[in-house]
Amino acid sequence: MQKKQSQILKKGSKKTEAINKKVKSTVKKKEKEEVPLPMHHFKKIKVKRGISGLGLFAGENIKKGETIVEYIGEILNKEEADKKITSQYLFEINRNKTIDGTPRYNTARYANHSCGSHGNAESDVKKGRVFFIATKNIKEGEEITYDYGEEFWEEHIKPYGCRCKKCDKNK
Repeated sequence: MQKKQSQILKKGSKKTEAINKKVKSTVKKKEKEEVPLPMHHFKKIKVKRGISGLGLFAGENIKKGETIVEYIGEILNKEEADKKITSQYLFEINRNKTIDGTPRYNTARYANHSCGSHGNAESDVKKGRVFFIATKNIKEGEEITYDYGEEFWEEHIKPYGCRCKKCDKNK
């Protein structure tokens, strides 16, 4: 009897084979499931080398008008923001409220500057929150850029020279 049982276990019964198939198919299904996006991401995005250091790239095709990502961080009042004047990740919502986007979990901070209409995104403030919206269709793998504005450009970009596509062509 024992010899017969060991032969069945080695060979595998029809029931064992069915169980193994079910386990294998379940494992494959779990591998294919996509990881949910963080709550402040609306589209798949990646951080990697860009036009000026690290940049934000589309992980999927993004259509014009779609929300890409939310700019997140600590909310500062005017006095707190004035103390952090050296930070280049401060996003002013209004004169009394600023988002400090310094933490690396704020992936929106990696969107690089592009002069004028050469960017493919813009910021939109809704109810004290900042969202990046696509202004053009963005292909998967394309860098997400937007115009940081005159004040930021004067303080942080002009002294070192702009490296956006438009300015690189003019060199």
